[in-house]
Amino acid sequence: MKICMAQTRSMAGEIQQNIERHKLVVGTAVTHHANFIIFPELSLTGYEPTLAQALAIEPDDPRLDGFQTLADAAQITIGVGVPTQNQPRPCISLVIFQPNQPRYTYSKQHLFPTEEPFFVHGPASTGLIGISQNMALAICYEISVSQHAEAAFTNGAQMYIASVAKSVKGTEHAHKRLPEIASQYGMTVFMSNCVGVAGGIEHGGQSAVWNNKGLLLGQLDNKNEGILIFDTETQESLALML
Repeated sequence: MKICMAQTRSMAGEIQQNIERHKLVVGTAVTHHANFIIFPELSLTGYEPTLAQALAIEPDDPRLDGFQTLADAAQITIGVGVPTQNQPRPCISLVIFQPNQPRYTYSKQHLFPTEEPFFVHGPASTGLIGISQNMALAICYEISVSQHAEAAFTNGAQMYIASVAKSVKGTEHAHKRLPEIASQYGMTVFMSNCVGVAGGIEHGGQSAVWNNKGLLLGQLDNKNEGILIFDTETQESLALML
């Protein structure tokens, strides 16, 4: 299986333009035979908490239908980040498009304190996806909540896939925390981060993959858009700039 981490620079609040850019990135991943691609946290809007209420959408928004078409045609699972409508505030969510299946939404269950004025916690969920239900989703701050990774492991996850929007400093922390999760629980761990400025914060990129012993096997840089594809059978990674 080939798993792809997308590292993108979103245009703030421009959902349709970001959708079109995402489709091009998916197309590149497909040409390299990826079976799964995940984008950074809130990738369709940019990480812009103050805009989230106005930008929040329903998971079945028809603007997202093209991702299902791509998933079906190329037999690839696609995960995109977007604020989803909820009360009294939106959730931070990943909408997942799996081949010939209904779309699935995973919403962030553990919010960072600065997010709480803008979002609500998502409902309890294992966040497990994939044919064998062995891939666990995480969104940004959740990687710092020990119970989250523990629950993923307890529920049978063999891969832990984090969609994040980490600042430069936050990226440094993630690069310490994620290999700890990998080695503690024997899971292969992935991180998809964004680059550029969003929400007034410079984001740190360095999307990466660690094996189940915590060894770094592939990483992108801290400035450029790109994709990182990891082959779970050969344990080889391929980094491409976009």
